[in-house]
Amino acid sequence: MANNTPQTPLSRRQWLQATAGGLGGLALTGLAPRSSAAGLLSPKAPHFAPKAKRVIFLFINGGPSQFESFDHKPELKANGGRKGVKKGTLLAPLYEFAQYGESGMWISEAFPHLAQQADSLCMLNGMTAPSRAHPIAIPMLHTGEFQFVRPSFGAWVLYGLGTENQNLPGFFTIKPTRTFGGPANYGSAFLPSTFQATRLGWDGQPVKNASIRNLSASHGLSSSAALSALELAQKMNQRLLNQTPDVQGVIDSLTLSEQMQDTVPEVMDISRESKDTLAMYGIDGGPADDFGRQCLLARRLTESGVRFVEVSSSGWDHHSGLDKFKDKAQQIDKPIAALLADLKRRGLLEDTLVLWSGEFGREPETQVLEGKETLGRDHNATGYTAWLAGGGCRAGLTHGLTDEFGYKTVEGEVHLHDLHATMLHLLGLDHTKLVFRYGGRDFRLTNIHGNVVHEIIG
Repeated sequence: MANNTPQTPLSRRQWLQATAGGLGGLALTGLAPRSSAAGLLSPKAPHFAPKAKRVIFLFINGGPSQFESFDHKPELKANGGRKGVKKGTLLAPLYEFAQYGESGMWISEAFPHLAQQADSLCMLNGMTAPSRAHPIAIPMLHTGEFQFVRPSFGAWVLYGLGTENQNLPGFFTIKPTRTFGGPANYGSAFLPSTFQATRLGWDGQPVKNASIRNLSASHGLSSSAALSALELAQKMNQRLLNQTPDVQGVIDSLTLSEQMQDTVPEVMDISRESKDTLAMYGIDGGPADDFGRQCLLARRLTESGVRFVEVSSSGWDHHSGLDKFKDKAQQIDKPIAALLADLKRRGLLEDTLVLWSGEFGREPETQVLEGKETLGRDHNATGYTAWLAGGGCRAGLTHGLTDEFGYKTVEGEVHLHDLHATMLHLLGLDHTKLVFRYGGRDFRLTNIHGNVVHEIIG
């Protein structure tokens, strides 16, 4: 198609800036040691037959209280107001629990829509993590490490399996939180930059306004001139590839940046969805609208062949104001229930692994701040709740148990490293063999830890 936009002739310096410093510079961070003659995002064979093909990670930022959501504690309710073993008094759960589905799973009244999907959930009530501090726990959840920058979970999955749609990035993060770990939570670290997430929006901004900048339109070039610049950059990269295979990540990123210009806007256009579908996700201007859009985009992306999608919900750090917990739950309850139902009706849930988790949970006692008790709970990493759905996990199972008040796990512990190892296993990847050699040693997501929890695999 002809382009009639008037163009000012480019100087030699402008041309070099557009090619080397502009489009070429887009992926210079991809210069990491990885030898490959083929595209790094090409689909790769798993270590063994997988039960899941893709992941949707629902990150509940702040440490949601299990006592107001998924861990039924009648003894805590009966003993509310009595002295706890730490600084505060035992705080009875604020909401009633009931059993749902054929499984009889306990879920609080704060999640009425999700309760209808109880038989699709694999509830993990014995989760433990290495730290109860946000700056450590959030990077640990996302990368398996906190002391040094490591590739994120999504980057490891993409490295191990590639992606099914070469016109889309294999890893998206939607409205990532501006929190501890920052971009490293969805970055690729020493893996080629091809494996890092493509970001859609930021926390605190409406996701309906999120977009991906048209990379080819940079530097005031027409589309034909930008294409010529891209072709020149790729020719130079191909020459460099003969000298060092490390440049493959640059080539892949530039190729993808061109291919995704038409595909990404199409996938993000939710106006193609029916009114009933939009209503099911709560996309109606109400409290669930924004998170509903995130969940619907996650379904559209995974349906289009994206390997890993993370969506985020912030504001769950209830040291006080716990009476607002149900309001927070209202923002995510309907969208998550819709996501599970929608994946199921499309035949996608059976091979899509959905994870719901915060970085840790909460204590059974009241929070003590400046010597005064508040209607809130402190952090707890010795016993909290996460859940999985789809992707070969055992539906309708409640696994793990904390003590009668919920201080710590006493049965069926699933450490964070175990969760990572198990999820990789469901994807057909042996976590001890998914390694990358960097700086003279082999690295993996689970470091030297992690055991597959076979009891939760269907």
